[in-house]
Amino acid sequence: MHTRGIRRAVVIVAAVTASVAMAGCGPAPWTQEQAGPSPKPEVSVAAPVPNDLASGSTARELTAGAVVASVDYWSTLAMDRWTPGAVKPISISLVTTVTPDDGQKVYLQKATMVAFGANEDTTFAPLDPQVDASSVSPGYLVLDPYSYSQTFNVGPVDDAATHVTVQFTYDFLVQTTPTSNEFAKQTATDTLTVAIAQPAAESE
Repeated sequence: MHTRGIRRAVVIVAAVTASVAMAGCGPAPWTQEQAGPSPKPEVSVAAPVPNDLASGSTARELTAGAVVASVDYWSTLAMDRWTPGAVKPISISLVTTVTPDDGQKVYLQKATMVAFGANEDTTFAPLDPQVDASSVSPGYLVLDPYSYSQTFNVGPVDDAATHVTVQFTYDFLVQTTPTSNEFAKQTATDTLTVAIAQPAAESE
C-alpha cells in the first residue's frame, strides 16, 4: 500500500513537470518573421531656383499682333553677385519685324520693367516700376535694322528672397500705311526669373 502511493506521487510529479516544460516552449527566435528596418523620416528638399540668366544671357521672340520683337537680355553683374542688397542691372537689346512688310515703320513708345523678390513661400511687394518712355514722337524706331538698347536696374529685395521675377512690357506703334500719320498700338510682355545669390554656409 505504501509503495503504490509512492508510485502515484511519482506519476503526478512527472505529469506536472511535463506540463511546465510544454508551457515554456514557443517558436524558435529564428523562425519568427524578422521586422524590417524603421522607415527613415522624409526630408524636405527645396526645389532648385530657375535662372534665365544662368548662362549670362538669354534671347526671346515676342509676338504682338503684326509685330515680332527679338529681345536679348544679359547682365554685366556676375550671378554670384546678385545678392539681395545689390543693384542688379539687366540690359536689353530689341529689334522688330512686321508682317506683312509693306514699308510701314515700327516704333517703341515705352518700355517698362517691374521687379519683385520671392521665395518658395512668399512673394514680396514689387519694387517701383522703371519706365523708359520715348522722348521723341511717335517713338524710338525699332524696325530692323534699327534697334533699341537700354539697361534697367533691379534694386534691393528682401533678404529672404531666393529669386527675383522681372516683368517687361513693350508698347509699340505701327504705321497703318507707309505714309500714314495714324498708328496701331501693339503690346508685348515678357518675364524673366533670376536667382538671388545665397550667402555661403558658415562652417561649424
